Amino acid sequence: MHEMVAYAANPATSRGRYFTETPPVGRTEFQRDRDRIIHSTAFRRLEYKTQVFVNHEGDLFRTRLTHSIEVAQIGRSVARNLGLNEDLVEAVSLAHDLGHTPFGHAGQDALNDCMKDHGGFEHNLQSLRVVDVLEQRYAAFDGLNLCFETREGILKHCSVKNAQKLGEIGERFIRKQRPTLEAQIANLADEIAYNNHDVDDGLRSGLITIEQLSSVRIFSRHLDSVTTRYPTLLDRRLIHETVRHMINTLVSDLTEQSRTLIAQHRPGRIDDVRNAPPLIAFSTKIQEEQQELKKFLHEHLYQHYRVARMSSKAKRIVTDLFRAFLGDARLLPPEFQVRAETDLARAISDYIAGMTDRYAIREHRRLFTVEET
Repeated sequence: MHEMVAYAANPATSRGRYFTETPPVGRTEFQRDRDRIIHSTAFRRLEYKTQVFVNHEGDLFRTRLTHSIEVAQIGRSVARNLGLNEDLVEAVSLAHDLGHTPFGHAGQDALNDCMKDHGGFEHNLQSLRVVDVLEQRYAAFDGLNLCFETREGILKHCSVKNAQKLGEIGERFIRKQRPTLEAQIANLADEIAYNNHDVDDGLRSGLITIEQLSSVRIFSRHLDSVTTRYPTLLDRRLIHETVRHMINTLVSDLTEQSRTLIAQHRPGRIDDVRNAPPLIAFSTKIQEEQQELKKFLHEHLYQHYRVARMSSKAKRIVTDLFRAFLGDARLLPPEFQVRAETDLARAISDYIAGMTDRYAIREHRRLFTVEET
């Protein structure tokens, strides 16, 4: 293992777990967290939850599972280069999407609309709820009983109103503090992964074209570099090579700009990190180019009529399911009927958020379609 800097998150001085446990043997506390996340039911479900495209639309599009693995790979590289804790970055990266609904952001928006009179729905809070409460694996406690630093990293953003309900884990939002540098890395590794892989999937699907993307500076620059070096390269390899070079540029820029910011603020320990401004960041030029790419994807991919049609169907499925369960709790599986006795809407939200794309489609069919057997 590489030597870590003094302001890195140290598992030996972790702020601990909610339930005290015997220290692990042969692995650190953060490695234990990572292992628990990988073996969780919610993590396995990510294989059938999608980013932009619904699961049945193609076998080669990214899912929440492949995305989380890619985020972890990018995050570990940055952490290693900065002398930070790779294991914590990996744990946070693998867990950050555990609370996502089926059907990507369309499902989240629909579920939030359904929950607007019941406290709302936000996937970061739901990810925390998954690891704190909903996973049912261990005899001594509900959830995964993760370390404070891992849980803190999962909760990327939160309103002050919600933070006030979360106790210690919500304090930084009230005090306007920062999380560990490892959590900051996982957040921006997520951005690098989803922007570039949405480019790859969008091109693969035919919903956007190389010609359209040539208007985006960061893509155009790397495309020109690749075509100059490999003038006869065909489309699929050309796209892969261009996206690969873009990711490398973003990771290198993030590493160097973060190193500069850390040198300027000179944190001596992790508390200095919490009280400093964000120290993991892109340079101004790259940040502007990232925003340009995001704007392009929003206008040309996420708003594409084929994506909009699927999003409309997804929202209808989520809304129909929520209303059906709210109207008759007996339609819920037994374990969620028990939860519904104390908070019906939240139990329904937990059930729907835990569904995969294809499970939600089947559940909708079971409730609303009369089929001959």
